[in-house]
Amino acid sequence: MSQNQHDTEHESPIKTPKQLITVIALAFLVPIVLIVLLSQYVTNIRRIDLKSAAMSPDAVAKRLKPVASVAFADTGSGAAAAPKRGADVYKAVCSACHATGVAGAPKFGDQTAWAPRIKQGEKALLHSALNGKNAMPARGGAANLSDLEIERAMIYMADKAGATFKEPAAPATRKGTAPPAAEKAAAAPAAEKAVAAPAAAKAAPVPEAEKAAAVPAAGKAATPAAENKAPVAAAGNAEGKKIFETTCVVCHGTGLAGAPKAGDKAAWAPRLKTGMAALYTSALNGKNAMPARGGNRALTDAQVKAAVDYLTGLAR
Repeated sequence: MSQNQHDTEHESPIKTPKQLITVIALAFLVPIVLIVLLSQYVTNIRRIDLKSAAMSPDAVAKRLKPVASVAFADTGSGAAAAPKRGADVYKAVCSACHATGVAGAPKFGDQTAWAPRIKQGEKALLHSALNGKNAMPARGGAANLSDLEIERAMIYMADKAGATFKEPAAPATRKGTAPPAAEKAAAAPAAEKAVAAPAAAKAAPVPEAEKAAAVPAAGKAATPAAENKAPVAAAGNAEGKKIFETTCVVCHGTGLAGAPKAGDKAAWAPRLKTGMAALYTSALNGKNAMPARGGNRALTDAQVKAAVDYLTGLAR
């Protein structure tokens, strides 16, 4: 190989200053162009995603929507709430005694115990349920229940023990029409009954259950200490007060089956000494004649404890 051929093979492709400038310019421009094109490509991809169905305003709003919401039903002015079913009243009130047979109450579904009572007829059973009989307080101790709700609960229990009574239907009421005076008075809580019209108070004597439920108030008024404690317990524990009035008052309002009456310091003193943990356990699991959760299995642990707090607060 000659020297001329060797030099030709190693010659640079850039032979003029103009070619050198062109190569340098391309070395800068090409990367910049590539970067610009890449950024535009990414931007277009994002725009396509934003325009897709998953990124539409409706889809985004749906994903951001709260899990739950509160809605208020429009029942109309003066419209009465639907009466409770017999099964619901039994679970909330009657089961406290009839589920376990406390104080001689005929147990739920016990045909032998219910047979002589069913023979007396529907009217006789309803009269006993409304006005009370033996150890059973009037209206099962729940003065806020209407006559219809009491009748439904009575028929529900009787039918489960072999009777063939028919559950009464709710009376038809037009929208905006107030319920009958008797029904309204039966459904009103004890506080509203205290300020009811004199005529209504004279027309219907106060049931024994309401007198029994008023015992805690009388006990609180007897001593200054109880008088000072009770308002605090009632105001600070509304949930416990509600559970007491709907479930616990059946026994603790009257002292039924040896239950310590609400506000009775002497009866509650030895129980308070055992501590709140022991009282919670007894209320949740039952003890002696008291059924678990007061017979109302629908109550949560927190609700049962709130009722215990309320009762112990009245006795401190």
